[in-house]
Amino acid sequence: MIIVNDLGKQVNTQEGELKILQDISFKIDAGHSVAITGESGSGKSTLLSLLAGLDQPSSGEITIDHQILSELDEDGLAAFRAKRVGFVFQSFHLLASLTALENVMLPMDLAGVEDAENQAQNLLEKVGLKDRVKHYPRQLSGGEQQRVAIARAFASNPAILFADEPTGNLDSKTGNTIAELLFGLNKERGTTLVLVTHDEKLASRCQQQIVLEAGRIV
Repeated sequence: MIIVNDLGKQVNTQEGELKILQDISFKIDAGHSVAITGESGSGKSTLLSLLAGLDQPSSGEITIDHQILSELDEDGLAAFRAKRVGFVFQSFHLLASLTALENVMLPMDLAGVEDAENQAQNLLEKVGLKDRVKHYPRQLSGGEQQRVAIARAFASNPAILFADEPTGNLDSKTGNTIAELLFGLNKERGTTLVLVTHDEKLASRCQQQIVLEAGRIV
């Protein structure tokens, strides 16, 4: 599902060139769960952004589902993400002016999916929010907002789900609930799950771990 060859990322600073990632190569099989771990500043979130096509590498190549990302222009990348990729972020990224149902429907509406409302209802029911569909983000707890974000991420039935610290803002009990949802949907739908986490317990549940240190795989 994912092939990464000799990936590198550098940025120019006032002090000179800063190497964020160097010589990164790995493969991830379809349907697998993978944790990207390492200390703060090791390059985890940068790597996730590159894999998701949200940022461009300085060198190397990423192939996802037989598509080389560098061959796509901005419109092509946007279309690829819309059809093949789901995202869950630490800070939820829900639209405050939309209800839980409308937040989940949004990617389906943009993709022209028929019966979007029923599908969104079913997803919210699957994540335990059957009675909260008309609530706005401000009326939901952190854990409930993250469940909405997970339902939204699965709305396009993605081949890959990227999650950046999905339990980072949650207490341990709520975090465990979110983890169960992620791994349950990963197993049920065969979605490849790639997550960045500091949580060793969460990482240990994954089939594969990629450990970064100072921008390199160790």
